[in-house]
Amino acid sequence: MDPKLGRMASSLLAFLLLLDGGMFAPSSPPTGLLERVFQYIDLHQDEFVQTLKEWVAIESDSIQPVPHFRRELLRMVALAADQLWRLGASVDSVDTGSQQLPDGQTLPLPPIILAELGNDPKKPTVCFYGHLDVQPARREDGWLTDPYTLTEVDGKLYGRGTTDNKGPVLAWINAVSTFRALDEDLPVNIKFVIEGMEEAGSLALEELVQKEKAGFFSSVDYVVISDNLWLSRTKPALTYGTRGNSYFSVEVKCRDQDFHSGTFGGILNEPMADLVALLGSLVDSSGRILIPGIYDHVAPLTEEEKRTYEAIDLDLEEYQNSSQVKKFLFDTKEELLMHLWRYPSLSIHGVEGAFDKPGAKTVIPGRVIGKFSIRLVPHMNTSVVEKQVKQHLDHIFSKRNSSNQMTVSMTLGLQPWVADVGDKQYLAAKRAIKTVFGTEPDVIRDGSTIPIARTFQDTVQKSVLLLPLGAADDGEHAQNEKINRRNYIEGSKLFAAFFLEMAKLHSPWQEPSSLDLTY
Repeated sequence: MDPKLGRMASSLLAFLLLLDGGMFAPSSPPTGLLERVFQYIDLHQDEFVQTLKEWVAIESDSIQPVPHFRRELLRMVALAADQLWRLGASVDSVDTGSQQLPDGQTLPLPPIILAELGNDPKKPTVCFYGHLDVQPARREDGWLTDPYTLTEVDGKLYGRGTTDNKGPVLAWINAVSTFRALDEDLPVNIKFVIEGMEEAGSLALEELVQKEKAGFFSSVDYVVISDNLWLSRTKPALTYGTRGNSYFSVEVKCRDQDFHSGTFGGILNEPMADLVALLGSLVDSSGRILIPGIYDHVAPLTEEEKRTYEAIDLDLEEYQNSSQVKKFLFDTKEELLMHLWRYPSLSIHGVEGAFDKPGAKTVIPGRVIGKFSIRLVPHMNTSVVEKQVKQHLDHIFSKRNSSNQMTVSMTLGLQPWVADVGDKQYLAAKRAIKTVFGTEPDVIRDGSTIPIARTFQDTVQKSVLLLPLGAADDGEHAQNEKINRRNYIEGSKLFAAFFLEMAKLHSPWQEPSSLDLTY
């Protein structure tokens, strides 16, 4: 046969087989590989839990800037780097300098890990981001167990960092190590970006991403982050959007010293009264923000988006009971989710300078600072919101004819992030979740802010996926933080299945509509 005709016949056969169910995939993993991967993870789950125990034992607190915790943080990063190196990764621990504290003290910043496994141009390159630092935790704060001793009770693994974010980082490593242990080639090229200052604002990370745009990140096709939670305690989720955050402080000052209310009460404009009026002008009792123009740039609700809220599995009564809230502002699941995810919200956080101790102290604060934030959604912009807030507060303050001084400042401005759920890695993640958990995931947004997602999307200009492992009741940042053993172990399987699905989707022989889950 003519070689050219032979190639045409092979192509036609491949096309016909694709139409017949997508079983033809030259680059598909060997039959039974996924089953062997799952069996290995099940058999070695106690070892994986033991490793998590060793990681949790390291008090990698990035919030409290003291030498002890900083040494622990450096030790944690070194341990993770060594573990990646033993898997065969090339590991670069990038020096990020030091942190200057207000008292003049200097502490070293932990290095940021850039690691990679594989550089096959025929495979997709998936970059995983995670962090190793944790929020402060003390037994006396209300923990039922030592927060730095992993303790298993009824299938729940308690300990600081279990779900945020050491457990998910290890689940990814577990998936990689399983392929290595089975002497199987990784289905994808893998890169790791692992830092130690996320809880403290990811110092130096954005600068590093910008610097490495044409270097480390130049070959990245997809970015995966596992640093948030499911909406449910039992049903997996995929996250395609987060709200941004603009944090404000408004200061009202008469003088630096406080006043005695018996000596000065009734003869001056009290800063606290001014501040209460200012804060009270921001939002009404229904939760609607009262700042003129604030809703002008909110993306309109489409019918397609509306259907996604209807499809989400959420028991409103159970959600309310588990939240220990007597009544929410909204009565339907759809309204509740939209106001958590796709509409802005304003929260008043506190007042600095006011008397807040027990007892009756008859003082007039001479200077007070109110703190509030606005969660932003597409297509709101931090600079526009800053201008709107300042104009509104200036207007309210001017109507009081106060002799005090008012200063408004935006101390934090983080943009919202949203992804395209039609991207290949979202399809791969959906299929992997169905394989591992036997159910379709909730496709959700998150009301909080994960700045690195927007940073990666804008700088690397690749698709970003949030693939959470934690359940809704894991208690990240709170006392008794935990991750379920099921989530940790099945999450390790999920990442392994995700690698395989990404390899299938990346194959030139495959189209999304022709894929199945047979390996």
